[in-house]
Amino acid sequence: MSAEIHDVIIVGTGPAGLGAAYELVEARPSLKILMVDKGSICSGGLRNDCKQNYTFPIGFAENYWSKGEAEELLEKVENHLQPKILPTSHLETYQQRAARIGVEIVAVRQAHVGTDQSKKLIHRLLARLEELGVVIRLRTEVSDISETDRDAAIVIDGKEIRGRKLIVAPGRKGFSFLQEIMEKMGITYVDNIVDVGVRLETQQERYPIVADYYDPKIYFPDNVRTFCTNSGHARVIREKYQDFYLINGHALSRQQAGNNLVNVALLKTIHLKDPVRSGQQMAVYLGRLANEIGGGKPLMQRVGDFRMGKRSKEETFNRDLYDFPPTCRVTAGDLGLAVPARIMRHLWTAMKKLDSIVPGILHPSTIMYYPEIKMYANKPVFRDDYCRVTRHLYMIGDGAGTSRGITGA
Repeated sequence: MSAEIHDVIIVGTGPAGLGAAYELVEARPSLKILMVDKGSICSGGLRNDCKQNYTFPIGFAENYWSKGEAEELLEKVENHLQPKILPTSHLETYQQRAARIGVEIVAVRQAHVGTDQSKKLIHRLLARLEELGVVIRLRTEVSDISETDRDAAIVIDGKEIRGRKLIVAPGRKGFSFLQEIMEKMGITYVDNIVDVGVRLETQQERYPIVADYYDPKIYFPDNVRTFCTNSGHARVIREKYQDFYLINGHALSRQQAGNNLVNVALLKTIHLKDPVRSGQQMAVYLGRLANEIGGGKPLMQRVGDFRMGKRSKEETFNRDLYDFPPTCRVTAGDLGLAVPARIMRHLWTAMKKLDSIVPGILHPSTIMYYPEIKMYANKPVFRDDYCRVTRHLYMIGDGAGTSRGITGA
């Protein structure tokens, strides 16, 4: 029996995979394209909250993209995602405050869908691809990838499916899968960059900048930046990663009633040097350590306790002096036992600067959650500008280090 053959197979239905499918089928409608994803719906940023940034270099790996290339492609992304760009105001005031203390606030065109509405967007994108003839198979996990002189193949449930070209786009959570494939196929890659940080949660009145700029992009010294701000109806969540949990933030659309809370991540980008090989493995170790200290859960600590050098306790998280309960009830503890000292020092310095720009964020009731870790950057050595790693195989998206967000992917 002959093997199933396609012109192009795309592994992953996140923004990178969707973008590749649209670009190909619109350029050559006759192409036979197969998309597969192990999930029931694509995950990552497109599913979770779905904040979009339309200003270069936000969301782009600058070593792979010029400003002109990015802006040309962002127009295509905007046509497909049909965003409602959010207004900004009073930005110059915040920028002037920031500049005085060596901090930069970047103005970005942004849109926000919300976790409750993102499925509708995804279903619309997938349905349009199916109308254009793309075959999409969800709940379909790829166990292996191989290549011959003529084509490439994926293995699903022991069955081989061949494609003249194969695009692998599994997102950040797929970095270990990418690493296994690259090591098996002898593809050279760089794995030494990781983002490690905390997520702050507080009353929206103590971080009022979000009323003027939905997801402020603020850059501090020591490679620290704000990331993924959520407000309106915002919550902090746990995300399972391998055998431990990481922290993330979500927000519902503006159609939902608010809870008057805001959360924002502060991340430090760490560039490891030789002979250290793996930033990803360092991140896994830090995540497991935090969960070990937290009895199988991440950690949370009130800013007031951290300032006084004492751990937070369960009774700290009440409606008395500390006037809001956590939206993600993890283990009350001491972040100083889990976060490496230099990372914590740089994060705390950034928090103090942030409190000078937007007074109130360091109120004693503000909660710091840890670990928030972003594991992308298994960057292959590409053969050309089209992210090709072997004769028939391409690797794209956040998991491959070619992007750092929805629109870039």
